[in-house]
Amino acid sequence: MQITLSKIDLAKTKTRCLILFSTTQQEMCKEAEAIDKASNGLVKRQLVNSGFNGKAGETALLCETGDMPCECLLVVGLGDEDEFNISQLQKGVSAAMKNLLSMKVGEAIIGMPAKSSLTTSTLLRETAQALVNATYNFSECKSDDDKPHKIRKIRLSVSNSKQLAGGRKSVQQGEAIALGMEMAKNLADLPGNICTPAYLARKAGSLGRKYKSISTKVVNEKEMEKLKMGALLSVSRGSRQPAKLIIMEYKGGKKGDKPVVLVGKGLTFDAGGISIKPSARMDEMKYDMCGGASVIGTIKAVAEMELPINIVGVVPSSENLPDGDANKPGDIVTSMAGKTIEILNTDAEGRLILCDALTYSKRFKPDTVIDIATLTGACIVALGNHASGLMANSEEVASDLISAGESCNDRTWRLPLWDEYQPQLDSNFADIANIGGPAAGTITAGCFLSRFTEDFNWAHLDIAGTAWKSGAEKGATGRPVPLLVNYLINKAG
Repeated sequence: MQITLSKIDLAKTKTRCLILFSTTQQEMCKEAEAIDKASNGLVKRQLVNSGFNGKAGETALLCETGDMPCECLLVVGLGDEDEFNISQLQKGVSAAMKNLLSMKVGEAIIGMPAKSSLTTSTLLRETAQALVNATYNFSECKSDDDKPHKIRKIRLSVSNSKQLAGGRKSVQQGEAIALGMEMAKNLADLPGNICTPAYLARKAGSLGRKYKSISTKVVNEKEMEKLKMGALLSVSRGSRQPAKLIIMEYKGGKKGDKPVVLVGKGLTFDAGGISIKPSARMDEMKYDMCGGASVIGTIKAVAEMELPINIVGVVPSSENLPDGDANKPGDIVTSMAGKTIEILNTDAEGRLILCDALTYSKRFKPDTVIDIATLTGACIVALGNHASGLMANSEEVASDLISAGESCNDRTWRLPLWDEYQPQLDSNFADIANIGGPAAGTITAGCFLSRFTEDFNWAHLDIAGTAWKSGAEKGATGRPVPLLVNYLINKAG
């Protein structure tokens, strides 16, 4: 889908569908007012007759357009003008796209609100992102007859010509973020029999072939043995699929600039190992690689933007299955850092593959390391599906991530990493246990990872509640790609 930005005379431009926004106060953009005036009040009369109230996501399709050149007019609610935010904008744009798809419209014009509490750059970036996100439909495993309708072109219109130059950059950023989210969602929505660690590695490698700024390396199990990655390798022992350590280097900054390292958990399927999970909703454990998928999607997005920053993506990828050679409760393994770990629960495997990946990250002499993982069900209990859990050993990194999340409606909530929690990981037989008991499960998981991040600025994002949806809307969300990309945009200056 092509998205363009220009200043269009909406009352005189021919289009299959013209989309205008309205608030609950029935405040429309100046162009909409002009159109209503040109139609002798036809637009507002139809809105009144339709019962349209302007609530966020509410739509009214007006097919009686009088002398207007558009075939139909779609008015979309943005909610209360005084409370307008990115969430309301996303609801409105998604509702508009849902209408266009159901109508099988190939092209449309959207008149952007001239008055908004959001900056023009944020408004355009988030609109472009929402437009692309709304068209996502996982159809790779469906027959050709089920392929969804595609919209060819959307033209965004602003009322001020001065907004065009900077606005086009914002639109491009929004598209790039959405493309990164799309890649993350597609990888996550694929079933575990297709999206294996080797498949994930190939997809990461394809970005290296597409973008000159990206180079990809894959470490195999024999090389992991030489690196003494005993924690990661212990997880893959129960699977017939060999583990992969995927390293993606994006070089957009100056040579010698310290990179931001993103470490993403890439469990392409997690049955829990010997500590097997309940069968209900176990199919959703294909989403246990969403952290790794978000890293790959983020690097794709920044490559699209040509962001001037150096980034390294590290994705430890494996399956966690029950087998005669799988980890057993009570086993003790030695991590790459040399720390011994008592495995009290084999379903706490994410931290085992992450701790070796975090140790590996030190070789890049990073400015900052951020790990992203669907790590604990306890995070869903604590925060639900709205915010990702955040822990950090750096106040600056934590503050920057929180701010970036607020700016794009991909929010986080910080949890403590107090020393008082660390004793829950004490073991009678090893340096550390891989679980700390039922109390503060998300925090003790973060405490475990903190034992391997003492040498650099680090933050941990637990995305167990935000990476995918269950139920009728089951599917990956692409989060936290927007958060990570906005953090990196701010970091790049």
